Amino acid sequence: MKLRNILYLTWLLCLLAGHAVADSKAQFAVTDIAGKLHKLADYQGKWVIVNYWATWCPPCLEEMPELVALYDARKNQDVMVIGIAFDADDQAAVVKFADDMLVSYPIVLGDASVIAQIGQAEVLPTTYFYNPRGELVKIKRGLVTKRYIESVITTASPAVKR
Repeated sequence: MKLRNILYLTWLLCLLAGHAVADSKAQFAVTDIAGKLHKLADYQGKWVIVNYWATWCPPCLEEMPELVALYDARKNQDVMVIGIAFDADDQAAVVKFADDMLVSYPIVLGDASVIAQIGQAEVLPTTYFYNPRGELVKIKRGLVTKRYIESVITTASPAVKR
């Protein structure tokens, strides 16, 4: 086989593996930058919003205050937000950035392990929505707002919406 074909097949297998994980009932476990482990199973009864972002991504920066507002308003009730930062090569910069943006929800450094457990982020930002039963019900590519997330929470069905 030519190298190009091998690379293509490798890419395709990774893509399919990522979607297979994302489409099944997830059981991810990720550790945030403070060292705390977050397992989807620990948040039964809550909506879990997983948001992929990067410090260099303008729409990510625009939605961050919305995610903070949602998390701060509902964290003790029915919502958990986990941010996945794709600036993993510089943890100190991510920590400083999150502090400067007053991010109150947990931040995880994105890597291949996180992608294998949660799914791909072909574009940034990308947000995964898990219902209170731990089922993936929506993947949103692009900017989200507090109002948008709340509308998903009130209207989501058990089937995955893309």
